[in-house]
Amino acid sequence: MPATGMSRRGPIAALALLGLLTTAAAAAQTTAAHPAAAATPHRILFDNTKAETAANADWVISTSQPDPLGEDSSPSSEGDWTGALSSWGVALQKTGDYSLKTLSSGSTITYGTSSALDLKNFDTFVLPEPNVLLSAAEKTAVMKFVQNGGGLFLISDHTGADRNNDGEDAVEVINDLMKNNSVDSTDPFGFSIDTVDVSNDNPRAISDSSNPVLHGSFGTVTGSIIRDGATATLKPSDNSAVKGLVYRTGSSGNSGAFFATSTFGSGRVAFWGDSSPIDDGTGHSGDDLYDGWNDPAGSDSELALNATEWLAGGSGSSGGGGGGGGDCTSAQLLANPGFESGGTSWSASSGVITNGGSLPARTGSYKAKLNGYATSHTDTLSQSVRIPAGCTATLSFYLRVDTDETTTSTAYDTLKVQVLSSSGSTLATLGTYSNLNGSGGYQQRSFDLSAYAGQTVTVKFTGTEGTKLQTTFAVDDTALNVS
Repeated sequence: MPATGMSRRGPIAALALLGLLTTAAAAAQTTAAHPAAAATPHRILFDNTKAETAANADWVISTSQPDPLGEDSSPSSEGDWTGALSSWGVALQKTGDYSLKTLSSGSTITYGTSSALDLKNFDTFVLPEPNVLLSAAEKTAVMKFVQNGGGLFLISDHTGADRNNDGEDAVEVINDLMKNNSVDSTDPFGFSIDTVDVSNDNPRAISDSSNPVLHGSFGTVTGSIIRDGATATLKPSDNSAVKGLVYRTGSSGNSGAFFATSTFGSGRVAFWGDSSPIDDGTGHSGDDLYDGWNDPAGSDSELALNATEWLAGGSGSSGGGGGGGGDCTSAQLLANPGFESGGTSWSASSGVITNGGSLPARTGSYKAKLNGYATSHTDTLSQSVRIPAGCTATLSFYLRVDTDETTTSTAYDTLKVQVLSSSGSTLATLGTYSNLNGSGGYQQRSFDLSAYAGQTVTVKFTGTEGTKLQTTFAVDDTALNVS
């Protein structure tokens, strides 16, 4: 992020006890006006062990560490806590659904110890522009945390932004975490950060109305800002769950992703290529900061808050490293469920997702059409998704089977619907359809996936066709609903 001018912006009345009836009435009114916070608040840990306050940086939510409530127990504005990330922290605190802590300077990142600030006690870990390489043990801790269900928020800056002059910048620190760890160094998240310095841009969000990060409870994201930052190269062949949400101007697909998400094991990962968007322009006296949080060129506050919610498992649920259940907010989890955005969010064989051919979509213009070649052929269609812990989950889709086969006894052509683990092994075959299920229209099929709550799974369709007459399996209007 650049060095620019700094800006700074800055009673709970006690109810008298007027008797049991008055107290009960007041409590009822308070509950109606302000719904009770989640029974298990989302637990967020912000890192401050990797020179996050070196030079003019100030990537903390508060000077009171580990507990920001020590600075102000009931913050109402960004000025009530001190730090360039105070707006982020205060916005989460005000919802009543989040418990925030900071891993202060001099501490060590751990997983599976008795420390109160151990990652196992949190749902999400935020690394805001780290400037010191994580030790081998710390990298193992972070990777195991994500693998076991934690959310990891990686925020980079441009190459060369070495604030503490130790020879390492955030690009190198984050790439080292992903490429040089003892858990999985084979591109585990499906992206790498580019060694670039994009000086100024207003990247735009993709069109995906079902994406919970772009369209979450904190608002709609239209784009972000780059004020000296980096981008990432996506590698879906290494991790099919990786998805670019915001792109540098002129970029798309696997290049120039400024904000991206992915999964690893049972956990979730988010990447942001610049610290300017999370900077609210406040902090310690003398720090030269930039107010990107309120920059009208981007939707940076919405993006940060929605992503935090998504990483933690969604509103009202506990979906992170600590495991466990909780209230589950109803949602539809599959992205691009009706294929109207083409191949976006799905991994599919060539030609499977199409708006052409004689077989119509159930709704809209696009559907997934597997097989129909009248020759030996296999088509696949899949999408990875994390099912929040504590949720009831139902997979549904509409299937139409068109066949030229006339037999009433032999399944020559088949469609398997399966659930795979994050490592690609088959957890269950939900259903198998064939030319024997030929129908004149679409029929809805549904399966209970509640057994996989708290896990990242892949829903996969595999169509296999014999050598003679054609059978086409058309899929449309998919959904994975949780409640």
